[in-house]
Amino acid sequence: MKGGGAIRSGSGGGGGLMRTRLRLPVVLLSCSLFFLAGFFGSLLFTQDPQGEEELERPLSRERLMEAVWPEMAYGDSGDPAPSLIPYQILSWQPRALYFPQFATSEQCENVVKTAKARLRPSTLALRKGETEETTKGIRTSSGTFLSADEDPTRTLAEVEKKIAKATMIPRSHGEPFNVLRYEIGQKYASHYDAFDPAQYGPQKSQRFFRNISV
Repeated sequence: MKGGGAIRSGSGGGGGLMRTRLRLPVVLLSCSLFFLAGFFGSLLFTQDPQGEEELERPLSRERLMEAVWPEMAYGDSGDPAPSLIPYQILSWQPRALYFPQFATSEQCENVVKTAKARLRPSTLALRKGETEETTKGIRTSSGTFLSADEDPTRTLAEVEKKIAKATMIPRSHGEPFNVLRYEIGQKYASHYDAFDPAQYGPQKSQRFFRNISV
């Protein structure tokens, strides 16, 4: 019995020592987990989403130009800062340029709403000997002329300014916009946008033609 008691006593002491040895790694692991949880938690709650968004967001075109191109003194009719209008040369002969996203979707919607109530059947400039009856079917769209002053949204004024910059031709040289609408099946047969005085009679001037098709 005493031997058995000695064995039990020895076994109990060894088990306590083993539990003590096992408890230390568990405590250390728990402390480590709490530390890591607190560390990452503090990062999560102290993070500045707006600052992070600013870091990820690329520089705007205006800010990029400010950094690269310094402003210069300008006259009464000039612009206060450099501007950039992207374009692609489609052809030199004949001359054709493509200006992507020249007008925003919102600007286009404003033009559509402003011009919609004014649309009428499109007309033709008649040559000598032509009549409305003999030219019926050449142009079947509807349209209207709309100046920037007649646009309460001021959209056309902004578009005119951009056209002036892209063409280097002042706004005062322009004419009202010819806003056109082509429904399915409607057309304008092949034609020239210039008016030959020999066919149309004397002309005060020829024009740089610009259309917004809606």
